[in-house]
Amino acid sequence: MDIQIHPRTGMLAGALAQVARFGRSCLVLGLLAGLALPGLAAWMKPYLPFLVALLLCLTAFRVGAPRAFGGLTTGAGVLAQVLVLQLVLPMGLLAVLFVFQMPITPFLLAVILMLSAPSVTGAPNFAIMNGADPAPAMRILVLGTALFPVLVLPVFWSLPQLGRAEGLRASALLVGVILVSVGLGFAARHLSADRIGPMQERAVDGLNALALAVIVIGLMSAVGPLLRTEPMRLAGWAVAVFCLNVGLQVIAFYVYKGRARVAFSMISGNRNVALFLIALPEEVVEPLLIFIGCYQIPMYLTPIVMKRLHDRA
Repeated sequence: MDIQIHPRTGMLAGALAQVARFGRSCLVLGLLAGLALPGLAAWMKPYLPFLVALLLCLTAFRVGAPRAFGGLTTGAGVLAQVLVLQLVLPMGLLAVLFVFQMPITPFLLAVILMLSAPSVTGAPNFAIMNGADPAPAMRILVLGTALFPVLVLPVFWSLPQLGRAEGLRASALLVGVILVSVGLGFAARHLSADRIGPMQERAVDGLNALALAVIVIGLMSAVGPLLRTEPMRLAGWAVAVFCLNVGLQVIAFYVYKGRARVAFSMISGNRNVALFLIALPEEVVEPLLIFIGCYQIPMYLTPIVMKRLHDRA
């Protein structure tokens, strides 16, 4: 079917398609801007929850409900992947800390929350950048995000920093944001399905790349100042977080041999920790901003760092 495109719309779509072509470079530029422009990062910080919701909406629009839910009709495998990633791993770490009576430091708290989070919303986009099918990543993202408010409850209740009432409130807020954001994205894709062709999809990929690059500036709000005041402390956090992210991806790639191997590997290390900015109180989130900022570096470098390994699949 021929899709009629207005000249100006075609020019904009063409420009965004070019942005998609250099998507990896956009991510790196966003990281550098977050480090080099601490004032801009600090200004964006209050708007991060809205930007995270916007990215959820854009990702849902890019893939669409039929493709996202196509693999969920026989979704036992997807459900198993989500349960391992978002429940077994964080509760397993909590069990180890309990057995050895280890205190939950800010770093360990951040790791527990990261392991309980669903896939980063950019995972399908990362898969596209590496030439892989985005559908498996989107299926894990959709189901993991849908189940997240329920699966995170045992983690919330096991953390002394959060009471049960606070955990329930956070979960309810997450349900609302996720349903509205993803629902709007799927609805918009359904209503415009007859006007979406390959060029328009590439344009949306470019828009997603720009959105990811913009969001990372705000997520780096705690990193820029620390780079100037305590660079060695920041270096320690950055190295630990990088090893955690990449290590999880490599281990998952070699352990899991299924069709969703690239998606499972990528998502094991790249979680949407920023979702906690929507739901948790500021006094809990504030100490985690250094982790969240450092976490953006390996996350946004995933399409570059992991490409050679993912090509083996």
